Amino acid sequence: MPGYYVNKNAQDNGDHEVHRAGCNFLPHSDNRIFLGDFGICQPAVREARKRYKQVNGCYFCSRDCHTQ
Repeated sequence: MPGYYVNKNAQDNGDHEVHRAGCNFLPHSDNRIFLGDFGICQPAVREARKRYKQVNGCYFCSRDCHTQ
């Protein structure tokens, strides 16, 4: 199962993006928090919401959890 991370830095719209390990847009290690190993992105997003109110899946690596 892949590891998932949340970006500590919010996007311009306030979203903290959730990324799967290996994503081309994975933030630098200083700017991310490990959420755990999950088979799909939904539990990773739920875990990220324990830390941040506004969370979104990365369009490229967690598209099933990405909202417009």
